[in-house]
Amino acid sequence: MAKILLLTGDAAEDLEVMYPYQRLLEEGYQVDIAAPTAKKLQFVVHDFVDGFDTYTEKPGHTWPADLSFAEVDPSGYAALVLPGGRAPEYIRNDLDCLRIVRHFFEADKPVAALCHGPLVLAAAGVLDGRTSSAYPACAPDVRAGGGTWIDSAAHVDGVVVTGRAWPDHPSWMREFLTVLRAKAPVS
Repeated sequence: MAKILLLTGDAAEDLEVMYPYQRLLEEGYQVDIAAPTAKKLQFVVHDFVDGFDTYTEKPGHTWPADLSFAEVDPSGYAALVLPGGRAPEYIRNDLDCLRIVRHFFEADKPVAALCHGPLVLAAAGVLDGRTSSAYPACAPDVRAGGGTWIDSAAHVDGVVVTGRAWPDHPSWMREFLTVLRAKAPVS
C-alpha cells in the first residue's frame, strides 16, 4: 500500500487536515500524520465572515499525530501533504520538517500544499523558479521564497499541486489525485 505523509501541528486548519486525510484513506492510501512531536494536536476552524478583512478562528477538533518529524524517514512515503492554518508558521522553523520537504522535491514525488502550507515550501527553499498558489496573504512569502504566486484553486507545477484555502478542496484534491495516481498508484 502506498503511504502518504501529512505534515502539520497545533492550530492547523481543521478541514485542511481532515479532508485530504480522509479522502486519501478513501482512495486506499495509508496516511501518516507527523508533527513536531507525536501527541494529540489541537486544530482550529477558519471561517470567512462578512465584514471581516481576514478569516476568523475558532477551536476545532483534536487528532493524534502518528509520529514526530524527527522520526520520519521520508523515503518510505510516496507523497506529501501540507495543510494550512497557523501550523505552517512555526513548523517551517523545524529542521526535520525542512529535511522531509526537501526529500520530496529532490525525489520528484507528489506534493500537495494548501493555504499557508506553501510557507513551509518557501522556508525549505524549494520554490525557486516554481509557481504556487496559496492563501493570498501568503503571496509575498511565496515570492520571497523565489516562487511566483498564482491565484488558483488548484495550481499544478509538475508534481506539486497548490491551492488557496479549504473552499478549493474539490479542485485541489482532484488535481492532486490525478498526479498521485500517475506517480504513486495504490498498490
